[in-house]
Amino acid sequence: MSPGAKQIFNADEIRRALVRIAHEIAERNEGVRDVVLIGIRRRGVPLAERIATALADFEGQQVPVGHLDITLYRDDLSRRSTTPRLQKTTIHTDITGRVVVLVDDVLYTGRTIRAALDALADLGRPGRIQLAVLVDRGHRELPIRADFVGKNVPTARDEQVEVRLHEVDNEPDTVLIVRQDM
Repeated sequence: MSPGAKQIFNADEIRRALVRIAHEIAERNEGVRDVVLIGIRRRGVPLAERIATALADFEGQQVPVGHLDITLYRDDLSRRSTTPRLQKTTIHTDITGRVVVLVDDVLYTGRTIRAALDALADLGRPGRIQLAVLVDRGHRELPIRADFVGKNVPTARDEQVEVRLHEVDNEPDTVLIVRQDM
């Protein structure tokens, strides 16, 4: 752990938050018959897969999981100093008329979610779109809110929320708040 970093979730707390989110998704949608989970690349994908596993455990029904790359939909592409790395969008089910639950690790300004909504519009017309995030850190720049939240964590603008997941980072699951050097 970085010096000055504060752990806000350990692996077991992440697991419990995702199981709770899964229960809330099933309850809000009266089951999961019409639900499609779509993880926003990178860390939203394993989170969506974990939620789908939890839903299958207690609902007895597999929920389709898709992976969404929003790179070309971002509004900050011209300001980035590095060339964006495109990844594949993979959604093996029609989302038209379905309840799409977008899944991401951290909700901050809302710009990532705006880009995801634009990307979804190119793929079909869901009946409803909901948002599930592991951490909501505040500081919204757009009028976007999550329907399902693992934890609300007030942060300062000079802090960063770092989510580390075994599937992506090849290290133990954890969520940290790290102060950025100014």
